[in-house]
Amino acid sequence: MLSLRDITDAIRAELVAAQHRALLERAREVGQVGSWVAELDGSYCLSWSSETHRIFGVPSGEFAGTSQAFFEVVHPDDRDMVRRATQSAVDGDHTFELDHRIVKKDGEVRWVHEKADVLRDSAGGPLRMVGTVQDVTDRRQLEEQLRQSQKLEAIGRLAGGVAHDLNNALTSIIGYTELALGALTDDSTARLDVEEIRRAAERAESVTRQLLAFSRKQLLEPRVFYLNDAVASLGRLLERLLGADVQLTLTTPAGLPPIYGDPGQIEQAVINLAVNARDAMPTGGRPTLAVSLADVNDTFARTHRPMPAGRYVELSVGDTGDGMSAETQAHIFEPFFTTKGLGKGTGLGLAMVYGTVKQIGGFIFVESEVDRGTTFRLFFPAAAHQDIPAAPAQLVEPSVSLPGATVLVVEDEVSVRNLVVTALGNVGYRVLHAGSGSDALKVAASPGERIDLLLTDVIMPGMSGVEL
Repeated sequence: MLSLRDITDAIRAELVAAQHRALLERAREVGQVGSWVAELDGSYCLSWSSETHRIFGVPSGEFAGTSQAFFEVVHPDDRDMVRRATQSAVDGDHTFELDHRIVKKDGEVRWVHEKADVLRDSAGGPLRMVGTVQDVTDRRQLEEQLRQSQKLEAIGRLAGGVAHDLNNALTSIIGYTELALGALTDDSTARLDVEEIRRAAERAESVTRQLLAFSRKQLLEPRVFYLNDAVASLGRLLERLLGADVQLTLTTPAGLPPIYGDPGQIEQAVINLAVNARDAMPTGGRPTLAVSLADVNDTFARTHRPMPAGRYVELSVGDTGDGMSAETQAHIFEPFFTTKGLGKGTGLGLAMVYGTVKQIGGFIFVESEVDRGTTFRLFFPAAAHQDIPAAPAQLVEPSVSLPGATVLVVEDEVSVRNLVVTALGNVGYRVLHAGSGSDALKVAASPGERIDLLLTDVIMPGMSGVEL
Protein backbone atom coordinates (compact mmCIF):
# COMPACT_ATOMS: atom_id res chain seq x y z
CA MET A 1 0.00 0.00 0.00
CA LEU A 2 1.48 3.35 -1.09
CA SER A 3 1.30 6.28 1.34
CA LEU A 4 1.91 9.86 0.24
CA ARG A 5 2.29 13.01 2.35
CA ASP A 6 2.58 16.62 1.21
CA ILE A 7 5.79 18.09 2.77
CA THR A 8 5.84 21.32 0.79
CA ASP A 9 5.17 23.47 3.84
CA ALA A 10 7.87 21.68 5.87
CA ILE A 11 10.46 22.15 3.11
CA ARG A 12 9.42 25.78 2.68
CA ALA A 13 9.76 26.33 6.44
CA GLU A 14 13.20 24.71 6.44
CA LEU A 15 14.31 26.90 3.55
CA VAL A 16 13.10 30.02 5.39
CA ALA A 17 14.90 28.91 8.55
CA ALA A 18 18.11 28.25 6.59
CA GLN A 19 17.80 31.66 4.97
CA HIS A 20 17.35 33.30 8.38
CA ARG A 21 20.39 31.42 9.73
CA ALA A 22 22.45 32.65 6.76
CA LEU A 23 21.26 36.22 7.27
CA LEU A 24 22.02 36.01 10.99
CA GLU A 25 25.52 34.74 10.20
CA ARG A 26 25.96 37.60 7.76
CA ALA A 27 24.81 40.08 10.41
CA ARG A 28 27.47 38.70 12.78
CA GLU A 29 30.10 39.21 10.09
CA VAL A 30 28.95 42.80 9.52
CA GLY A 31 29.02 43.53 13.25
CA GLN A 32 32.26 41.49 13.67
CA VAL A 33 30.68 39.66 16.57
CA GLY A 34 31.15 35.91 16.72
CA SER A 35 29.01 33.43 18.67
CA TRP A 36 29.69 30.08 20.29
CA VAL A 37 27.91 27.31 22.18
CA ALA A 38 29.59 25.04 24.77
CA GLU A 39 27.79 21.88 25.94
CA LEU A 40 28.01 21.30 29.71
CA ASP A 41 26.69 17.71 29.70
CA GLY A 42 30.14 16.23 30.16
CA SER A 43 31.03 16.14 26.47
CA TYR A 44 32.26 19.76 26.52
CA CYS A 45 31.61 20.01 22.78
CA LEU A 46 32.19 23.51 21.49
CA SER A 47 30.79 24.98 18.29
CA TRP A 48 31.78 28.32 16.74
CA SER A 49 30.13 30.57 14.19
CA SER A 50 32.12 31.42 11.06
CA GLU A 51 32.86 34.90 12.46
CA THR A 52 34.29 33.29 15.62
CA HIS A 53 36.59 31.19 13.44
CA ARG A 54 37.75 34.37 11.70
CA ILE A 55 38.35 36.23 14.98
CA PHE A 56 40.41 33.38 16.44
CA GLY A 57 42.21 32.77 13.15
CA VAL A 58 41.26 29.06 13.06
CA PRO A 59 39.68 27.65 9.87
CA SER A 60 36.52 25.63 10.55
CA GLY A 61 38.10 22.43 9.28
CA GLU A 62 41.02 22.77 11.73
CA PHE A 63 39.05 23.23 14.94
CA ALA A 64 38.51 20.10 17.05
CA GLY A 65 35.44 21.54 18.78
CA THR A 66 36.70 20.90 22.32
CA SER A 67 37.47 23.15 25.26
CA GLN A 68 41.08 21.96 25.07
CA ALA A 69 41.31 23.19 21.47
CA PHE A 70 39.89 26.54 22.55
CA PHE A 71 42.40 26.98 25.38
CA GLU A 72 45.24 26.30 22.97
CA VAL A 73 44.29 29.58 21.27
CA VAL A 74 44.05 31.53 24.56
CA HIS A 75 47.23 33.34 25.60
CA PRO A 76 49.12 31.15 28.13
CA ASP A 77 49.14 33.95 30.73
CA ASP A 78 45.34 34.31 30.52
CA ARG A 79 44.25 30.66 30.55
CA ASP A 80 43.82 30.36 34.32
CA MET A 81 41.79 33.57 34.39
CA VAL A 82 39.43 32.31 31.65
CA ARG A 83 39.07 28.91 33.36
CA ARG A 84 38.19 30.57 36.69
CA ALA A 85 35.67 32.88 35.01
CA THR A 86 34.05 29.92 33.23
CA GLN A 87 33.78 27.82 36.38
CA SER A 88 32.41 30.75 38.36
CA ALA A 89 29.68 31.29 35.74
CA VAL A 90 28.79 27.57 35.69
CA ASP A 91 28.57 27.54 39.50
CA GLY A 92 26.24 30.55 39.33
CA ASP A 93 28.55 32.86 41.29
CA HIS A 94 29.17 35.45 38.59
CA THR A 95 28.24 36.31 35.03
CA PHE A 96 30.74 35.41 32.33
CA GLU A 97 32.16 38.64 30.82
CA LEU A 98 35.84 39.40 30.41
CA ASP A 99 38.63 40.59 28.13
CA HIS A 100 41.54 38.27 27.42
CA ARG A 101 44.27 37.72 24.87
CA ILE A 102 44.49 35.13 22.14
CA VAL A 103 47.45 34.03 20.05
CA LYS A 104 46.85 33.38 16.37
CA LYS A 105 48.78 30.81 14.36
CA ASP A 106 51.13 33.45 12.97
CA GLY A 107 52.00 34.55 16.52
CA GLU A 108 49.92 37.73 16.49
CA VAL A 109 48.44 38.58 19.88
CA ARG A 110 44.93 40.05 19.90
CA TRP A 111 42.48 41.08 22.62
CA VAL A 112 38.92 39.74 22.61
CA HIS A 113 35.85 40.51 24.71
CA GLU A 114 33.69 37.49 25.58
CA LYS A 115 30.26 37.46 27.17
CA ALA A 116 28.09 34.42 27.84
CA ASP A 117 25.07 33.09 29.70
CA VAL A 118 24.55 29.65 31.20
CA LEU A 119 21.34 27.85 30.20
CA ARG A 120 19.99 25.59 32.96
CA ASP A 121 17.40 22.83 33.37
CA SER A 122 14.34 23.03 35.60
CA ALA A 123 16.44 21.97 38.59
CA GLY A 124 19.01 24.69 37.98
CA GLY A 125 21.67 22.37 36.59
CA PRO A 126 23.89 23.78 33.84
CA LEU A 127 23.12 22.57 30.32
CA ARG A 128 25.19 24.75 28.02
CA MET A 129 26.89 28.14 27.72
CA VAL A 130 25.89 30.45 24.90
CA GLY A 131 28.22 33.35 24.26
CA THR A 132 29.61 36.02 21.96
CA VAL A 133 33.17 37.12 21.17
CA GLN A 134 34.45 40.34 19.64
CA ASP A 135 37.96 41.52 18.73
CA VAL A 136 38.62 44.66 20.84
CA THR A 137 42.35 45.09 20.14
CA ASP A 138 41.94 48.44 18.38
CA ARG A 139 39.73 49.78 21.15
CA ARG A 140 42.19 48.79 23.86
CA GLN A 141 45.06 50.34 21.92
CA LEU A 142 43.15 53.61 21.61
CA GLU A 143 42.29 53.54 25.31
CA GLU A 144 45.95 52.98 26.16
CA GLN A 145 46.99 55.85 23.87
CA LEU A 146 44.49 58.10 25.63
CA ARG A 147 45.76 57.07 29.07
CA GLN A 148 49.35 57.68 27.98
CA SER A 149 48.45 61.09 26.56
CA GLN A 150 46.64 62.09 29.76
CA LYS A 151 49.52 60.86 31.91
CA LEU A 152 52.10 62.77 29.87
CA GLU A 153 49.95 65.91 30.03
CA ALA A 154 49.83 65.65 33.83
CA ILE A 155 53.56 64.99 34.05
CA GLY A 156 54.15 67.94 31.71
CA ARG A 157 52.23 70.30 33.98
CA LEU A 158 54.21 69.05 36.96
CA ALA A 159 57.51 69.34 35.09
CA GLY A 160 56.66 72.89 34.00
CA GLY A 161 55.92 73.93 37.57
CA VAL A 162 59.10 72.32 38.89
CA ALA A 163 61.18 73.93 36.12
CA HIS A 164 59.66 77.37 36.79
CA ASP A 165 60.49 77.24 40.51
CA LEU A 166 63.94 75.79 39.87
CA ASN A 167 64.63 78.39 37.21
CA ASN A 168 63.81 81.20 39.67
CA ALA A 169 66.24 79.75 42.21
CA LEU A 170 68.98 79.32 39.61
CA THR A 171 68.42 82.84 38.32
CA SER A 172 69.12 84.15 41.82
CA ILE A 173 72.19 81.93 42.24
CA ILE A 174 73.69 82.92 38.89
CA GLY A 175 72.80 86.59 39.37
CA TYR A 176 74.32 86.87 42.81
CA THR A 177 77.48 85.05 41.67
CA GLU A 178 77.80 87.66 38.91
CA LEU A 179 77.46 90.42 41.53
CA ALA A 180 80.02 88.68 43.72
CA LEU A 181 82.46 88.30 40.82
CA GLY A 182 82.11 92.00 40.07
CA ALA A 183 83.15 92.80 43.63
CA LEU A 184 86.07 90.37 43.74
CA THR A 185 89.55 91.14 42.44
CA ASP A 186 91.20 88.82 39.93
CA ASP A 187 93.62 87.54 42.56
CA SER A 188 90.96 86.89 45.20
CA THR A 189 91.09 83.39 46.68
CA ALA A 190 87.28 83.22 46.59
CA ARG A 191 87.03 84.01 42.88
CA LEU A 192 87.63 80.44 41.67
CA ASP A 193 85.03 79.10 44.11
CA VAL A 194 82.42 81.61 42.98
CA GLU A 195 83.13 80.82 39.31
CA GLU A 196 82.66 77.12 40.04
CA ILE A 197 79.29 77.90 41.70
CA ARG A 198 78.26 79.79 38.58
CA ARG A 199 79.26 76.92 36.26
CA ALA A 200 77.37 74.40 38.41
CA ALA A 201 74.25 76.59 38.30
CA GLU A 202 74.53 76.94 34.53
CA ARG A 203 74.70 73.15 34.18
CA ALA A 204 71.57 72.84 36.30
CA GLU A 205 69.96 75.50 34.11
CA SER A 206 70.26 73.16 31.11
CA VAL A 207 68.12 70.63 32.99
CA THR A 208 65.38 73.22 33.47
CA ARG A 209 65.48 74.00 29.75
CA GLN A 210 64.85 70.34 28.95
CA LEU A 211 62.03 70.18 31.49
CA LEU A 212 60.50 73.30 29.96
CA ALA A 213 60.83 71.69 26.53
CA PHE A 214 58.91 68.63 27.75
CA SER A 215 56.20 70.79 29.33
CA ARG A 216 56.06 72.91 26.13
CA LYS A 217 56.83 76.13 27.95
CA GLN A 218 60.25 76.96 26.55
CA LEU A 219 60.65 80.06 24.42
CA LEU A 220 60.70 79.24 20.72
CA GLU A 221 61.83 81.19 17.68
CA PRO A 222 59.54 79.61 15.08
CA ARG A 223 59.65 80.24 11.36
CA VAL A 224 58.83 78.45 8.12
CA PHE A 225 61.66 76.17 7.00
CA TYR A 226 62.29 72.95 5.08
CA LEU A 227 62.80 69.96 7.33
CA ASN A 228 64.67 68.00 4.66
CA ASP A 229 67.25 70.79 4.33
CA ALA A 230 67.67 71.03 8.11
CA VAL A 231 68.19 67.27 8.45
CA ALA A 232 70.57 67.15 5.46
CA SER A 233 72.71 69.85 7.04
CA LEU A 234 73.12 67.64 10.12
CA GLY A 235 74.46 64.71 8.07
CA ARG A 236 78.18 65.24 8.67
CA LEU A 237 77.67 66.07 12.35
CA LEU A 238 75.59 62.93 12.86
CA GLU A 239 78.19 60.73 11.16
CA ARG A 240 80.88 61.99 13.55
CA LEU A 241 78.50 61.70 16.48
CA LEU A 242 77.44 58.12 15.73
CA GLY A 243 80.94 56.75 15.18
CA ALA A 244 82.75 54.74 12.53
CA ASP A 245 81.04 51.41 13.36
CA VAL A 246 77.60 52.85 12.59
CA GLN A 247 76.48 53.24 8.96
CA LEU A 248 73.87 55.99 8.75
CA THR A 249 71.39 55.98 5.88
CA LEU A 250 70.10 59.51 5.30
CA THR A 251 67.10 60.16 3.03
CA THR A 252 66.14 63.82 2.43
CA PRO A 253 64.29 64.14 -0.89
CA ALA A 254 63.67 67.53 -2.46
CA GLY A 255 60.24 68.95 -3.23
CA LEU A 256 58.66 68.48 0.20
CA PRO A 257 56.49 71.25 1.67
CA PRO A 258 57.92 73.36 4.50
CA ILE A 259 56.91 73.15 8.15
CA TYR A 260 56.52 75.82 10.82
CA GLY A 261 58.63 75.53 13.96
CA ASP A 262 61.88 76.36 15.68
CA PRO A 263 64.67 74.84 13.52
CA GLY A 264 67.14 74.82 16.41
CA GLN A 265 64.81 72.89 18.70
CA ILE A 266 63.92 70.37 16.01
CA GLU A 267 67.58 69.86 15.09
CA GLN A 268 68.31 69.19 18.76
CA ALA A 269 65.45 66.67 18.80
CA VAL A 270 66.97 64.90 15.76
CA ILE A 271 70.35 64.74 17.48
CA ASN A 272 68.78 63.28 20.63
CA LEU A 273 67.01 60.58 18.62
CA ALA A 274 70.23 59.79 16.72
CA VAL A 275 72.18 59.45 19.97
CA ASN A 276 69.49 57.13 21.33
CA ALA A 277 69.78 55.02 18.17
CA ARG A 278 73.55 54.82 18.62
CA ASP A 279 73.23 53.77 22.26
CA ALA A 280 70.78 51.03 21.25
CA MET A 281 73.47 49.55 18.98
CA PRO A 282 76.59 49.22 21.19
CA THR A 283 78.30 46.88 18.71
CA GLY A 284 77.39 48.89 15.62
CA GLY A 285 74.45 48.85 13.28
CA ARG A 286 72.54 50.58 10.48
CA PRO A 287 70.44 53.50 11.69
CA THR A 288 68.14 55.25 9.22
CA LEU A 289 66.99 58.84 9.15
CA ALA A 290 64.40 59.73 6.51
CA VAL A 291 62.19 62.70 5.67
CA SER A 292 59.10 62.08 3.55
CA LEU A 293 55.64 63.36 2.70
CA ALA A 294 52.82 61.60 4.55
CA ASP A 295 49.18 61.91 3.49
CA VAL A 296 47.49 60.54 6.61
CA ASN A 297 44.06 59.05 5.92
CA ASP A 298 41.22 58.43 8.36
CA THR A 299 42.14 54.76 8.84
CA PHE A 300 45.71 55.59 9.89
CA ALA A 301 44.56 58.51 12.04
CA ARG A 302 42.10 56.31 13.97
CA THR A 303 44.96 54.08 15.14
CA HIS A 304 47.29 57.02 15.85
CA ARG A 305 45.15 59.32 17.96
CA PRO A 306 44.94 62.22 18.53
CA MET A 307 46.55 62.96 15.13
CA PRO A 308 43.89 64.07 12.62
CA ALA A 309 43.96 63.10 8.97
CA GLY A 310 45.82 65.50 6.71
CA ARG A 311 49.14 66.25 5.01
CA TYR A 312 52.29 65.98 7.11
CA VAL A 313 56.04 66.00 6.68
CA GLU A 314 57.26 62.85 8.39
CA LEU A 315 60.65 62.32 9.99
CA SER A 316 61.51 58.73 10.89
CA VAL A 317 64.56 57.71 12.90
CA GLY A 318 65.16 53.96 13.07
CA ASP A 319 67.83 51.62 14.43
CA THR A 320 68.67 47.93 14.32
CA GLY A 321 69.34 47.71 18.03
CA ASP A 322 67.91 45.93 21.04
CA GLY A 323 64.37 47.26 20.73
CA MET A 324 61.99 47.87 23.62
CA SER A 325 59.26 45.96 25.38
CA ALA A 326 55.71 47.33 25.49
CA GLU A 327 56.20 48.18 29.18
CA THR A 328 59.29 50.27 28.41
CA GLN A 329 57.55 52.04 25.53
CA ALA A 330 54.81 53.15 27.93
CA HIS A 331 57.34 55.25 29.90
CA ILE A 332 59.97 56.46 27.43
CA PHE A 333 58.66 60.04 27.15
CA GLU A 334 58.49 60.57 30.91
CA PRO A 335 61.14 62.91 32.38
CA PHE A 336 64.06 61.10 34.07
CA PHE A 337 62.97 57.67 32.83
CA THR A 338 65.97 55.89 31.32
CA THR A 339 67.05 52.33 30.57
CA LYS A 340 70.71 53.33 30.49
CA GLY A 341 73.16 52.52 33.25
CA LEU A 342 74.02 54.80 36.14
CA GLY A 343 75.70 57.97 34.93
CA LYS A 344 74.93 57.29 31.25
CA GLY A 345 71.75 59.26 30.76
CA THR A 346 69.53 61.85 32.42
CA GLY A 347 66.26 60.49 31.02
CA LEU A 348 65.41 63.92 29.59
CA GLY A 349 66.36 63.42 25.92
CA LEU A 350 63.11 61.82 24.73
CA ALA A 351 61.07 64.00 27.07
CA MET A 352 62.55 67.05 25.36
CA VAL A 353 61.83 65.56 21.92
CA TYR A 354 58.20 64.91 22.93
CA GLY A 355 57.74 68.46 24.20
CA THR A 356 59.35 70.05 21.14
CA VAL A 357 57.17 68.08 18.73
CA LYS A 358 53.97 68.73 20.67
CA GLN A 359 54.61 72.45 21.14
CA ILE A 360 54.56 73.10 17.40
CA GLY A 361 51.47 70.93 16.82
CA GLY A 362 53.26 67.76 15.72
CA PHE A 363 52.86 64.13 16.77
CA ILE A 364 55.36 61.42 17.72
CA PHE A 365 54.91 57.64 17.78
CA VAL A 366 57.27 54.77 18.49
CA GLU A 367 57.34 51.33 16.89
CA SER A 368 59.61 48.82 18.60
CA GLU A 369 60.03 45.15 19.31
CA VAL A 370 62.63 43.41 21.46
CA ASP A 371 65.68 42.37 19.39
CA ARG A 372 64.17 43.93 16.26
CA GLY A 373 65.06 47.59 16.65
CA THR A 374 63.11 50.79 17.15
CA THR A 375 61.65 53.46 14.86
CA PHE A 376 60.46 56.88 15.99
CA ARG A 377 57.99 58.55 13.62
CA LEU A 378 57.52 62.30 13.92
CA PHE A 379 54.71 64.01 11.99
CA PHE A 380 54.80 67.79 11.42
CA PRO A 381 51.84 69.57 9.78
CA ALA A 382 52.78 70.90 6.37
CA ALA A 383 52.89 74.71 6.59
CA ALA A 384 50.19 76.77 4.92
CA HIS A 385 50.14 80.55 4.77
CA GLN A 386 47.05 80.80 6.94
CA ASP A 387 48.78 78.70 9.61
CA ILE A 388 51.75 81.03 9.97
CA PRO A 389 51.35 83.52 12.83
CA ALA A 390 51.92 87.14 11.97
CA ALA A 391 55.32 88.52 12.87
CA PRO A 392 55.33 90.24 16.25
CA ALA A 393 55.26 94.01 16.27
CA GLN A 394 58.68 95.63 16.40
CA LEU A 395 59.51 96.87 19.86
CA VAL A 396 60.19 100.58 20.16
CA GLU A 397 63.66 101.27 21.51
CA PRO A 398 63.31 103.11 24.83
CA SER A 399 64.81 106.56 25.06
CA VAL A 400 65.98 105.90 28.61
CA SER A 401 69.63 104.97 28.74
CA LEU A 402 71.24 107.05 31.47
CA PRO A 403 71.74 105.97 35.07
CA GLY A 404 69.54 107.99 37.36
CA ALA A 405 66.37 107.09 35.48
CA THR A 406 63.56 105.50 37.49
CA VAL A 407 62.88 101.81 36.80
CA LEU A 408 59.86 99.94 38.17
CA VAL A 409 60.70 96.25 38.69
CA VAL A 410 57.72 93.85 39.02
CA GLU A 411 58.48 90.24 39.98
CA ASP A 412 56.54 87.90 42.28
CA GLU A 413 59.60 85.82 43.22
CA VAL A 414 61.28 87.66 46.07
CA SER A 415 64.83 86.39 45.45
CA VAL A 416 64.73 87.31 41.75
CA ARG A 417 63.19 90.72 42.51
CA ASN A 418 65.86 91.52 45.10
CA LEU A 419 68.59 90.47 42.65
CA VAL A 420 67.32 92.76 39.87
CA VAL A 421 66.82 95.66 42.26
CA THR A 422 70.36 95.26 43.59
CA ALA A 423 71.93 94.93 40.14
CA LEU A 424 70.16 98.01 38.75
CA GLY A 425 70.88 100.02 41.89
CA ASN A 426 74.57 99.16 41.65
CA VAL A 427 74.84 100.85 38.23
CA GLY A 428 73.04 104.01 39.30
CA TYR A 429 69.37 103.53 38.47
CA ARG A 430 66.66 104.65 40.85
CA VAL A 431 64.63 101.48 41.41
CA LEU A 432 61.04 101.01 42.54
CA HIS A 433 59.69 97.50 42.96
CA ALA A 434 56.46 95.57 43.38
CA GLY A 435 55.54 91.92 43.89
CA SER A 436 52.41 91.85 41.70
CA GLY A 437 50.66 93.68 38.91
CA SER A 438 48.13 95.26 41.26
CA ASP A 439 50.92 96.52 43.58
CA ALA A 440 52.74 97.94 40.54
CA LEU A 441 49.65 99.92 39.52
CA LYS A 442 49.52 101.44 43.01
CA VAL A 443 53.18 102.45 42.76
CA ALA A 444 52.61 103.99 39.33
CA ALA A 445 49.61 105.94 40.63
CA SER A 446 51.58 107.55 43.47
CA PRO A 447 51.38 111.39 43.27
CA GLY A 448 54.41 112.97 41.63
CA GLU A 449 55.95 109.63 40.72
CA ARG A 450 57.51 109.43 37.26
CA ILE A 451 58.51 106.02 35.92
CA ASP A 452 60.88 105.93 32.95
CA LEU A 453 60.99 102.17 32.40
CA LEU A 454 58.93 99.12 33.41
CA LEU A 455 60.75 95.81 33.83
CA THR A 456 58.24 93.05 34.57
CA ASP A 457 57.94 89.29 34.77
CA VAL A 458 55.48 87.86 32.25
CA ILE A 459 53.82 85.08 34.26
CA MET A 460 52.51 86.28 37.63
CA PRO A 461 49.45 85.39 39.70
CA GLY A 462 46.43 87.69 39.35
CA MET A 463 47.72 89.86 36.53
CA SER A 464 50.27 88.95 33.87
CA GLY A 465 53.10 91.19 32.82
CA VAL A 466 51.44 91.70 29.44
CA GLU A 467 48.21 92.87 31.09
CA LEU A 468 50.21 95.18 33.36
